[in-house]
Amino acid sequence: MQLPTMLRPAAAVLLTLAVFAGMSMAGLATASPASADDIRNREYWLDTYGITKAWDVSKDAGVKVAVIDSGIDGTHPDLNGALVGGTDVSGSGGADGQKGIGAEPVHGTLVATLLAGRGHAASGSASAGPDGRPIPTQVGPGDDGVIGVAPEAQLLTVSAWLGSTNPSGKSVEEQIPAAVRWAVDNGAKVINMSLGSTSTAWPQSWDDAFLYAQQKDVVIVAAAGNRKTGSAQVGAPATIPGVLAVAGLDHDGTASQDSSSQGITIGVSAPAEKLVGGLPGGGYADWSGKSGAAPIVAGVAALIRSEFPDMSAAQVINRIVTTAKGKGEPIPNALYGYGLLDAEAAVTADVPVVSENPLGSIADWIRVHRRTEAIPAHTPPGSPAATSAPAPALPVPTVPVALAPSELDGALPGTVVIGFLALFLAILAGGTIHLLVARRGQDAADQSADLPADRYGSRPSRPAVAPGSRKPVDSPAKSEPGNR
Repeated sequence: MQLPTMLRPAAAVLLTLAVFAGMSMAGLATASPASADDIRNREYWLDTYGITKAWDVSKDAGVKVAVIDSGIDGTHPDLNGALVGGTDVSGSGGADGQKGIGAEPVHGTLVATLLAGRGHAASGSASAGPDGRPIPTQVGPGDDGVIGVAPEAQLLTVSAWLGSTNPSGKSVEEQIPAAVRWAVDNGAKVINMSLGSTSTAWPQSWDDAFLYAQQKDVVIVAAAGNRKTGSAQVGAPATIPGVLAVAGLDHDGTASQDSSSQGITIGVSAPAEKLVGGLPGGGYADWSGKSGAAPIVAGVAALIRSEFPDMSAAQVINRIVTTAKGKGEPIPNALYGYGLLDAEAAVTADVPVVSENPLGSIADWIRVHRRTEAIPAHTPPGSPAATSAPAPALPVPTVPVALAPSELDGALPGTVVIGFLALFLAILAGGTIHLLVARRGQDAADQSADLPADRYGSRPSRPAVAPGSRKPVDSPAKSEPGNR
């Protein structure tokens, strides 16, 4: 994990958090949106990424998927019957979560149709929508409009105010944990979060909510970020351990230049360019951005949970990442994660059972970085404790207790002190002896200095004295000139 960077102040997240489409929807078509009758032909990802083949096994009947976003317009023809509940956590939206709010109020509907659109069958006369185009008077499953990855999923909409100042004053720090908890408490088995920030850090207020979701065995899918809008690296919540972070691909299956942030938390890659989705009021639009890749993967997670209702969230995520078509080196890598999404393999492949989420655990992260006490162990889904017992309360941080002075007493400290004292005395004695020897040598030199010097400047040696005599021994006579 990117642990050191995650410890940066949470304020960075609060300042930069925004709906990714609000940044990436520069790719939202400004020209006339596509008409309903040609939408289906534009959904290239359905065949290319094995989704239509996965439908032969599962279409996600009955699985609840929560979309935490700007709100979903449940009246869109392609979402007829898809919404089964909703709320607003911003204080500025509709009570049912269907009013578009925030910097990009259309974003939630785009995401929802891509994830769980049901298409529609047009017949009879039509009335005009807000954009002047006709809205079918008869809606329901059919060949027109957007068909989502999980067309039989039940959607929960949670509207949050993102990307600009919230009129009600509720911050992102308050809204996100409230949204996650509401989704879990209302039966969501998958949560899609096409939102994020340019910071790898997240507020500590998010810890408990994401831990709660993981303890309740919910799959959380989050968009990794858009390079074009300044997210060069993956941002929260896609950096939270255990969350399935999704990177973006262009139409050819390579990392998108505009929608491809990098980071070691990326789990899988999915289409993020040349997407098409529904707009509030019944319209459609072409769009691009990592926020579109997330609902495609969330839809596949729902297909798996429909086919394998007893499968844990950890196993669902493991299926998605281990069946991905590897791309880049090594595997996983910071650009593609484990590789390109393969929906058919994720639903049908024989994948070994795992007990741990391959993308980590926020419980472990909290234990190391936020807490000093152990986090309660995860209870397997389906057990009595998992279905009836409330989630264990998280312990509060504590201050480490210092050792009492008596615990530091013993023989070793005294021995160390005595040893150092003996060493000091030995050094002192050695220095004294050295000074005495040096002083004696200096005295001898001084006595020699008292003798007169000869004409060459050298000092004569003292005359030799015969043993037992005080007279000097005669030295050989010097030859005088002319003597022999």
